[in-house]
Amino acid sequence: MGKAKKVRESGTDDFDCWWWLLQNGTPTVFITVGLFALLVRVAVSLHPYSGAANPPKFGDYEAQRHWMEITTNLPVKEWYRNSSNNDLSYWGLDYPPLTAYQSFIHGRFLRFFHPQSVVLFTSRGHESYLGKLLMRWTVLSSDALIFFPAVLYFIVVRYNKPSRGLKSELAWHTAALLLSPCLILIDHGHFQFNCISLGFTIGAVAAILSGKDFVGSVLYCLALNHKQMSAYFAPAFFSHLLGKSLRRKHPIVEVLKLGLLVLGTFAVVWWPYLYSTQSVLEVLSRLAPFERGIFEDYVANFWCASSVLIKWKRLFTTESLKLISFTATVITCLPSMIQQIKSPSHRVHEKSILLPLLPATLLAVEEPFIFKWFTQFAMLSMFPLICRDNLVVAYLALLALFVLILNAPVQHKVRETNYLNSYLGSATMFFILCCSFVLHIVYLTMHPPEKYPFLFEAIIMNLCFSQFVLVTLACNIKQWLLNKPAKLEEIEKKLI
Repeated sequence: MGKAKKVRESGTDDFDCWWWLLQNGTPTVFITVGLFALLVRVAVSLHPYSGAANPPKFGDYEAQRHWMEITTNLPVKEWYRNSSNNDLSYWGLDYPPLTAYQSFIHGRFLRFFHPQSVVLFTSRGHESYLGKLLMRWTVLSSDALIFFPAVLYFIVVRYNKPSRGLKSELAWHTAALLLSPCLILIDHGHFQFNCISLGFTIGAVAAILSGKDFVGSVLYCLALNHKQMSAYFAPAFFSHLLGKSLRRKHPIVEVLKLGLLVLGTFAVVWWPYLYSTQSVLEVLSRLAPFERGIFEDYVANFWCASSVLIKWKRLFTTESLKLISFTATVITCLPSMIQQIKSPSHRVHEKSILLPLLPATLLAVEEPFIFKWFTQFAMLSMFPLICRDNLVVAYLALLALFVLILNAPVQHKVRETNYLNSYLGSATMFFILCCSFVLHIVYLTMHPPEKYPFLFEAIIMNLCFSQFVLVTLACNIKQWLLNKPAKLEEIEKKLI
């Protein structure tokens, strides 16, 4: 023990961090919560999935299986190219190359154990028991190999300093991350691989928190090259790293180093397609399918909510909507970006609700109310989709589990300024929660008027969008009030 202490005192900060966490039972906590989280994922995967037994195109499950079929049987240069062997109108690849490589690896796995499930052409709509079991295992293994280690990395970085009640707080935060109901429902119920891109993002956050900006940049580039929706995190990463670089001794050199690292990472991932401009454009054209419009289905975003009054698709051309949506996104992100460039702080508040939900979960201890409120309405926003996939039982079970986690006794709680409660009042917030509860029951038990077949979806979407706007405003206000300009040296001493 004395020798270990001596080594620890002379070691690096990283060793100090790991040593302290080992002494306080972090591996035991993580393994216990992690095994339970895996069990929950297995239980959810026993339920139906998107498009189950619903020809001719089935759903997201078939899309993922078809990508494995395409990448396993065709050369890499043809994965994004329309041809007689690859009909892009039937679930053509529409994610960046890293998703294609992931599909190739999983496709080889399926072909080894069950070749019929990925045979070109004849495997379309394949739904054998073994095929479904292997498909579920691809998601479970991705979670275990990427998302779980990323969460552990974040926990190690986040809880590297002893404090009262830390162990219970650590266990609660680990459970909040590994038992995120929305992620489990989408990946292990509906069927997707968001755990990969979100895992890389969590790893990037943890690396930057620990001062490893280069590692963080590479990990975020991998997230972006797995799912282009990760671009919603780009303003936070870009402005934070730019703000830090500008405060160093040689700012131009630091910015150039980060820029070259990002370009190098992209070059490695895109290498098979860099042989011609046409090849690159073929891939890019699949990543931004604006011909579908600026939103699909009833999702809780600005475009869908405002379309009740403003018929965007009728008023503007597709080209105009591209520019309008891009401009609106940049304007929305500007306040946080400006604040981060002025004062790069690690206390950063902010197609899938999983994207904004991730930072809310990472900040669950510092901002418990924001995390709780956001997650509740994130789940409600998914409810129509969950019903279509016959995942109501799994939804209700995970909702109950989430409520138990929220009310778990945590010895150390951070006092936060509850801006939402201050602005809306307790009575208003109670009324909003009651509306959420009633909407669940109404959606399950009643039929909408024939004249307005999507009435209930529209009400759910608008209620959730209104709460997301309130959360965004509250987070921006708090970020500007709490973060004051500071020297980089002072910031790096306050790493969480």
